[in-house]
Amino acid sequence: MIVFQKPKALTDAPFHYCPGCTHGIIHRLVAEAIDELGIEGKTVGVAPVGCAVMAYDYFACDMVEAAHGRAPAIATGLKRCMPENIVFTYQGDGDLASIGMAETVHAAARNENITIIFVNNAIYGMTGGQMAPTSLPGQVTQTSPYGRDTKTAGFPIKVSEMLATLEGPQYIERVAVNNVKNIKNAKKAILKAFKNQTENKGFSLIEIISTCPTNWGMTPSKALEWVDEKMIPHYPLGVYRDKDKEAE
Repeated sequence: MIVFQKPKALTDAPFHYCPGCTHGIIHRLVAEAIDELGIEGKTVGVAPVGCAVMAYDYFACDMVEAAHGRAPAIATGLKRCMPENIVFTYQGDGDLASIGMAETVHAAARNENITIIFVNNAIYGMTGGQMAPTSLPGQVTQTSPYGRDTKTAGFPIKVSEMLATLEGPQYIERVAVNNVKNIKNAKKAILKAFKNQTENKGFSLIEIISTCPTNWGMTPSKALEWVDEKMIPHYPLGVYRDKDKEAE
């Protein structure tokens, strides 16, 4: 009896991510959802600019590389041209919440029938650890060596809360992958987001609180603790929009 194996929707390519980075966990959860729904043959993923820029090497489905921040616009075009396909984007906070914010907001407002996997680790990972739109108040980064000063840099953008104010989106949930319980909840949310698309319900975004031990300057184990201590209090987990439940 097989108890545990690699999802079919993942290739055999080894991940390039830093030790302790939770992108690998998230990749697996996305692949498991694709496997369970049996949609690999008709799924198209859109890779971002950022740490997951080479996601096309890891997912066994068709993949498209988008310019920085433009993944929701590319996904919209793909879905409208091929409505029978399942289309998802996989984006970090620098890609989605900075240069790609307009594409994200308008795709949500239109309730485009796509799925967005949004990885929030509160920092620019690939480019060396600069302050991101999601960096916490007081957080030390390469461009905020004395901590993020909200008087000059403003406050972190809470993407899930912001998008939930729109009338369009079908489903928005924030999850985390820093412990077993949270990983299980993240899997359920990702699966629901993909299922919504297969049922033509519209726009789903899953925000996933992730780690960046390298640019946070922490060990992998300490980074997981930091998610509980700092990230989740500022970015509370939970469902921010679910039209299915609102209709009950």
